[in-house]
Amino acid sequence: MDAFITLIVAFAIPTAIVAAIFVGLLFYVLPREVRTIFKRELKSYFTSPIAYVLFVVFLGISNALSFFFTGVLEGGEADLFLPYFQYLPWYLILIAPAVGMRLWSEEQRLGTMELMLTMPLAPWHAILGKYLAAAVVLFTMLVLSFPIVWTVNYLGEPDNGVIMAGFVATYFVALCFLAVTSVISAITRSQLVALLVSVAICLVLWLGGLPHLSEMLMNLKGGWLVAWPVLKLVNMVGVMPHFTELAKGVLGLRDVVFFISFIAFCLIATSVAIRLKRA
Repeated sequence: MDAFITLIVAFAIPTAIVAAIFVGLLFYVLPREVRTIFKRELKSYFTSPIAYVLFVVFLGISNALSFFFTGVLEGGEADLFLPYFQYLPWYLILIAPAVGMRLWSEEQRLGTMELMLTMPLAPWHAILGKYLAAAVVLFTMLVLSFPIVWTVNYLGEPDNGVIMAGFVATYFVALCFLAVTSVISAITRSQLVALLVSVAICLVLWLGGLPHLSEMLMNLKGGWLVAWPVLKLVNMVGVMPHFTELAKGVLGLRDVVFFISFIAFCLIATSVAIRLKRA
């Protein structure tokens, strides 16, 4: 019973507050056009098998691997970082693009993108509405991960504040990967191409933050110096260091600003791609 109460107080109530804030912003701050696109897109996820299949895949992979292969129960970790959260972004490299691959590719394939762009709404209305709908799907996935939180609280006394920080950091990473997929989906009409290219880019973004890459940049010599600008750029936009800091409970403004700026840049890039197609 204590574990259940902890789950309600430490996770269910904060989640409900975040959801209430989101609904308030959606209905009282954002324009009506954004709400229309949001409702349409969210309905399309849950009236097809897409969302349900992805829920099963994500929860099956993350929880099953954590319980049976990463030793989450035997590790004695108070914050779940090593046995659980450090692996979640690896799953999201595939899951987030799978959620977002249809954002614009499906509109182009069906020929409804031209119709949407002729409607009396600004491109950013459609971009934000679609992105928020996909973000809600990813948010729901993380919320449904509660069994692992309840389990560790039932068996011990973990640091729930750090665990919540781990979920927040994971969600930021998921939103970054989703924003990348939004850009790629606006460029191509093939969902498969959007998925594969987005997965490749997300993998680079994740691995670009490896400490070994920073060390390699310092030791480049000879002809390899030609690749320095590209490697430096990849290292600068790598999300791993920012995720690690937040997931360990270190709330740094620099890391939050990085995630928000990265997402905003990708959404602006999506707008540019759509405007080019419109022209």
